[in-house]
Amino acid sequence: MQEVWTIGRILKWTENFFREKGIESPRLDAEVLLAAVLEKDRMHLYVHFDQPLIPEELAKFRAFVKDRAAHTPVAYILGKKEFMGLSFCVTEATLVPRPDTEILVQAAVDELRKRPAGEAVRFADIGTGSGAICLSVLSFLPEATADTVDISAEARAVAEENAESLGLSGRCTFHTGDLLQPLAGNTYDAILSNPPYIPEKDIETLSPDVRLKEPLTALAGGEDGLDFYRRLAGDAPPMLKEGGLLAVEVGIHQAPDVAALFRANPLIGRTETKKDLAGIERVVIGWR
Repeated sequence: MQEVWTIGRILKWTENFFREKGIESPRLDAEVLLAAVLEKDRMHLYVHFDQPLIPEELAKFRAFVKDRAAHTPVAYILGKKEFMGLSFCVTEATLVPRPDTEILVQAAVDELRKRPAGEAVRFADIGTGSGAICLSVLSFLPEATADTVDISAEARAVAEENAESLGLSGRCTFHTGDLLQPLAGNTYDAILSNPPYIPEKDIETLSPDVRLKEPLTALAGGEDGLDFYRRLAGDAPPMLKEGGLLAVEVGIHQAPDVAALFRANPLIGRTETKKDLAGIERVVIGWR
């Protein structure tokens, strides 16, 4: 007699299996993956605990479970991640967009909305990855346009795909290169970045999901984690229009050092930090 796997039974088994494998959110991940297989929302699982899975659903779910047990992030398994209410394609060439980065997007949108009505707003997103920052800002500011840069051609391709799917390709120009170099000669109302900021000594302490699966070039920020902030603090202010802003996401305890780097550039008149929902200083802004 063939074994029957119901939704309730397979969720419980998978939760226990993920916990044994050191997965941080075993129940949630099991539910998200099973909901994706069934093409339903998670609430459906709770009101259909006794529903049996057909062989095709079981086979697909087992493949997902195998990948997750190997610490492949759920976003990479599903190929997408929600950010700022939008759905972004993600691959192992890009970081998985995180809620902390929404603080940077919201700060940029709030500041750029202060520009005079009818004035053309153009900004740059440096280290764009999936394009989550740039494309989210564009979705909130219908008149804005942007340039993006990423050193990875593979990441650029993902960002371009996301721009196309969100209907924003016509308002964004994509570049492959090292930080601001492809944008030489341009000026902007804002330059935004979530650069690599993990200190070398901390890389080995990251969760296996991040350390083993996400792109190291998007994580490693040099010996003290500040390498890219130093370069941005020196190179970005001359590319800002008068009153323009440089806004970056920072790691825990990095905000004072990054703000000091910004203030060391005589073109930066003032700085401000913004906290995330946990009260951690997460964004540093400097104004020309």
